[in-house]
Amino acid sequence: MKKLYLLLFALLIALAIPASALEYTVDAPEGADYGLPTSVEPVYTADRGERRNEDVSKNAALIPPGFGTPSADTPDTGAYLTPNLAPGGKPLSDAVVGGTVQFPGGAVPDYGGTSYTKYTDLTSDLYYKDGSIGVLKAPGIKLSVRVYEGTGAAVLKKGAGHFEETSVWDGNVAFASHNRGASDYFGKLHTLEVGDTISYTTKLGTRTYEVVSVAKVSETDRSGLASSTENMLTLYTCVRDQREYRWCVQAVER
Repeated sequence: MKKLYLLLFALLIALAIPASALEYTVDAPEGADYGLPTSVEPVYTADRGERRNEDVSKNAALIPPGFGTPSADTPDTGAYLTPNLAPGGKPLSDAVVGGTVQFPGGAVPDYGGTSYTKYTDLTSDLYYKDGSIGVLKAPGIKLSVRVYEGTGAAVLKKGAGHFEETSVWDGNVAFASHNRGASDYFGKLHTLEVGDTISYTTKLGTRTYEVVSVAKVSETDRSGLASSTENMLTLYTCVRDQREYRWCVQAVER
């Protein structure tokens, strides 16, 4: 009986002692194969052989130049994958590619190392309420016509048509229209002379251009639609009674 009392007494004593948390320590692994136990990446110097401390996120990624181009093997060349998120938070108009400032509206490098073509996309906010995107005027031939997107038959009945593959503001902006019939807006286009002026107005503003060439080209010649490093207009229309040719007028910004 005495042993039973002693056992109960020891149990009471044990229950009276406050419980305490178990303490233990685990050290972080060490060595070259493990990083430091922190979320802050240390800065390394390039001369030690480690990776340079640089931005490797997609806002700094470059789309490499095309295979076989002059700058294909030149470091730090190409266009930004996300130019509006270029390093430093710069807007597209200030984005730098290969040490050269890009132009607004989606500049595309020509990979020559010195210049960039210009291009402006047609966005919904650039349309007027009547569906047009601008107005062309050429005082020398008394031309004043609204411009619509596309060059299909329905568009050319309303006015001049904008070639969809060309820019709508910066760079080369190209148009087409008829030279006969009820919609002969470009009927006198071929009578323009070098030095004459053409104005183009859009929601982005008004620019004045000076005619630099009036030429008869093959109907299959689409070189006039190429991108440009300068702001210019290209206007096409048919040649009367010569179906295999087109009049092509080009003007550059004054």
